[in-house]
Amino acid sequence: MTGEESQSGARLLTEVRAEISRADSKAAVVVGAIAMAVGLLGGLVVSRGWDPSQLAPPGAVVWWTGICALAASLFSMLLAVVPRYRRSVWEPGLPLGYFGDIRRAADSGGLVQALSEADRDSTALLVSALAATSRIAAHKHLWIRVGLLALAAASLLLPVALLLG
Repeated sequence: MTGEESQSGARLLTEVRAEISRADSKAAVVVGAIAMAVGLLGGLVVSRGWDPSQLAPPGAVVWWTGICALAASLFSMLLAVVPRYRRSVWEPGLPLGYFGDIRRAADSGGLVQALSEADRDSTALLVSALAATSRIAAHKHLWIRVGLLALAAASLLLPVALLLG
């Protein structure tokens, strides 16, 4: 690997790690907003003595669909922020890709050798780290998109249910 390729790989790794951090921050903000909305909605329902069973059948179907969408949104956002662990398949001779590989190498007594190999050929280490972090970023963005779509559906369905009565 040339110095220029190494710099590009290191820059990309930094950018992907920053994107993971931004995705976590976005999802955490949305989780907070969902929690506030659920608290507000629950407070209004309880304080007014209202019960969803008072809705007409079409309104009830829309209401419960909206509640399910809200729950799906929260679940999706939580999946976006949950740490991504995968089972390490590291064995001597393979590059260290993430902290699970480092732990497995240390547990097997091969960490010093793995680090020496990484120092001799940083390309494999960089490629492995880029692949692992890119996979994490892609999964986080997928769950954020799913969660935002479900939140948008809930935001539309719940008021419509109340209008339908």
